[in-house]
Amino acid sequence: MQTIETYDFAGKKALIRVDFNVPLNENFEITDDTRMRAALPTIKKVIEKGGSPIIMSHLGRPKSGPEDKFSLKHLVAHLSELLDGATVKIAPDCIGDEAKAMAADLKPGEVLILENLRFHKEETAGDEEFAKKLAENGDCWIMEAFGTAHRAHASTAVIAKFFPNDKLFGYLVDSEVASLDKVVANPQRPMTAIMGGAKVSTKITIIENMLNKVDNLIIGGGMIFTFVKAMGGNIGSSLCEDEYLELAKSIIEQAKAKGVNLVIASDCVAADKFAADANTEVCPAGDIKEGWMGLDVGPDTIATFNEVISNSKTVLWNGPAGVFEMEKFAEGTKVIGDAVVEATKKGAFSLVGGGDSVAAVNKFGIADGVSYISTAGGALLEYLEGKVLPGIAAVRGE
Repeated sequence: MQTIETYDFAGKKALIRVDFNVPLNENFEITDDTRMRAALPTIKKVIEKGGSPIIMSHLGRPKSGPEDKFSLKHLVAHLSELLDGATVKIAPDCIGDEAKAMAADLKPGEVLILENLRFHKEETAGDEEFAKKLAENGDCWIMEAFGTAHRAHASTAVIAKFFPNDKLFGYLVDSEVASLDKVVANPQRPMTAIMGGAKVSTKITIIENMLNKVDNLIIGGGMIFTFVKAMGGNIGSSLCEDEYLELAKSIIEQAKAKGVNLVIASDCVAADKFAADANTEVCPAGDIKEGWMGLDVGPDTIATFNEVISNSKTVLWNGPAGVFEMEKFAEGTKVIGDAVVEATKKGAFSLVGGGDSVAAVNKFGIADGVSYISTAGGALLEYLEGKVLPGIAAVRGE
């Protein structure tokens, strides 16, 4: 398989599918350019090796055809700035004669942005004819948008068939896949997955898939109480998905059968209302007063979490332990973060993924202490569920 390091870009037009779906304010100014900066090493590599990058991306959710507010022209000046003043042009469309002519005229080191892919409904439909027209703009295709790798869109997967020997991952996707494989495919043991968040329903498939891979599975967040209630506990007015009680029981049984250490909170911090100024008390997770709700894990549980995580060689963290946005209920999540950093210092590989976990890591200032942070959202969850991602399979030729 070709890699960005081995591929010869000299004189080539490199079609790069990036994720430049960045937030813009009412003056069409970029308010967060993280996604653009993430793709820079790949774009710069193509330029360094004598090629011309041709950028493909979507922006927003245009309903029917072109809309000025979703035009990628708003990104041109900033991309040029990020590329130290390189010439960045914008094509009026992503397919057609004018785009093709502009691509053909590009000189090495110049960059062309193709207009928003989603101005054509064929993009999300995965239309082959549309993918073929996109492919006519370049000599090779680089997949650099992991966040859309779970979609079989024209530019993220279907286009691969027009570049049988000239398709490759960009640096970002390459490191994302390599990091995920360290957790999913060949983890060092003991392997611990921390699954938090409000609902069991959104994490079921991941939990069931992880039961075949992990030594320890820590359950945190609001979904704790579906498990506690399934085991016969009184959870007061804590969050609970009654329709998933049987499933929670079955997960407990599966864990036992597979020899997985399933760690469910033994105590919690309960509150008389969902508010920063609530009255609180520490109590057993299965003995919460009527009308009270568990909003964080308690000290005994924190000690258990800490011990399990600190002794792990691979850690996957997806979801907080409690309502960490409120100071009173942040301790459990903070301690998980510290334990993950501690394990990483001792040589463990740690991967943090999912919006809330990433927010927690940033809030507590520990981003530099973990091995890898994935911001991929849906694509990450599907990979952890064991699903094949079309955008990854297309490059690997699977």
